[in-house]
Formats: sequence, C-alpha cells, structure tokens
Amino acid sequence: MAEQGLEPQGWAKAPLPEMRSPGWRGWLRVLRRGVPAVGLLAAGVPVLILLRLIERVFAGPRRPVTGPFVQGVCRGVLFFIGIGWTRRGTPMRGPGAVVANHASWLDIFTLNAAMPVFFVAKSEVSTWPGINILTRVTDTHFVARDRRLAQAQAVEFAARTRAGHRLLFFPEGTSSDSLRVLPFKPTLFQGFLSPELPADLAIQPATVIYHAPKEEDPRFYGWWADMALGPHILAVLSAPRQGRAEIDLHEPIPVTGKDRKTLSRLSENAIRAALPHDGAV
Repeated sequence: MAEQGLEPQGWAKAPLPEMRSPGWRGWLRVLRRGVPAVGLLAAGVPVLILLRLIERVFAGPRRPVTGPFVQGVCRGVLFFIGIGWTRRGTPMRGPGAVVANHASWLDIFTLNAAMPVFFVAKSEVSTWPGINILTRVTDTHFVARDRRLAQAQAVEFAARTRAGHRLLFFPEGTSSDSLRVLPFKPTLFQGFLSPELPADLAIQPATVIYHAPKEEDPRFYGWWADMALGPHILAVLSAPRQGRAEIDLHEPIPVTGKDRKTLSRLSENAIRAALPHDGAV
C-alpha cells in the first residue's frame, strides 16, 4: 500500500495523485461517460419532483417510491461511468440510521446504489452551485454546527426516522484517501440517544471499498484534502479503464443500553475491519 510507512497524519501530507491532462482520447471518454450520466441526472430531477408530489398525497412523509427511484438513478450513473459495484450484507429493517466511511464524491452514488438513503451534510453544502439542486431534490438532511439549533435538528431527525427514512452519516467529519478509516467523532452519535427516537432504533455500519483501475494510484477514487472537484471528476471520467466499488453492510447495532462513545467505537471497528487496506492514522 502506498502510505503504510507514513507517520500518523502523514498520509494527509503526502503528495496528491497526479491529475493528468485527459488528451483527446481522454476527452472522448469523458463525453462517452459524462454526457449520459449527466443526462440521466438531469432527466431524473423533474421525474423525481413529479413522483414526490404524487407520493406525498398517498404516503405523506414516507418515500416508498422516490427512495428506490433515486437508487435506480445512482445505479444508472455508475453504469454510464463504467464503475462496477457489489453489495454484501442486507439493508436493515426497522427504524435506524446508517454510518459509513467517507472517501469520495462517488460515495453519493455507490452508497445509494446499495440501499436507498438520505445523506446528512453540513449546512454549507446547501449553497454549493449545482450540488445544492441535487441535495434539495433528494431531501438531504442538513445540519448546522450551532448549539442553538441542536434541539430543532434533533426533532427533525426523529421525525424523519419515524417516517422510515434511512439517514446516512459520515462520522469521520471529512473524507480520506479511500485507503483508511479516520477516527470517528463520538459527538455525532449523541443524536441517536434522543428520547424522541423509536425505542428499537439501530445503527447499521457500512464500509465503502474502492478498487482503483489497474496501473493507477491506489488512491485514485479518493477525494480529500484540498483536491479540486472538477479535475478529479475529469480524471475519473477520462481513465482508460475503470475500477469497482464494494459496499459492505454490517449487522445493525441496537442503540438501547449504549452511550455515544460505545456506539462510535462499535461502528468504527466494524467499518475499519472490513477495509482490506486500512492504514494507520
């Protein structure tokens, strides 16, 4: 592995993977993969809005149709990009949330391909051009780092959980190079202990594993530190070959009888153990 010998936190200071100019053949691959992927996303937005209007009448806050619809769109995007994916494990039943390691912008598609989820993101993401449209349409759950809003956000989280939404959290707080799991932040798990949540609430850990294309940097799909988004998307779309992603869904962890540090530790251990090339942080 590229960085096992680095001292703690050294991985983040190591040289970033080279973002090569696509060249004319690369640009052809960008068009061949990117145009249908973007077209699918663009076509999916108005259909999703229409389905949600109908769904709201018959299902209220639940998402029996639009959740699987978004899942299908994400699978289609991965197909057009050329990235294969597999899922191991079974999506949880009953009320709960999902926590996963965070490695790339591709997590949006790979995790949603595995199961219908609603991502939890910091409030700043809602202002990013282009991304803000997708996050709003797909009902991303935004959180603000403001103690004054903590109670209101907890109430909203509880309401969405009772409605059957699978909210997905990234407890690392940032993305890694895809080769390791960063230490989880136990404070995030405090939200799972609210008395307003269902008594049988559980947390399902999920590990996202990226396998880079042959002859590419093992960190090829990772997007972290100060890497620019545009060049990284171009690098992925223009690659001569594509790799694949694996999503491991682990056994759900019941919340009852546990504190936030225990929930954090159990979740992190399950996710870390499934990552074959996890390095020291």
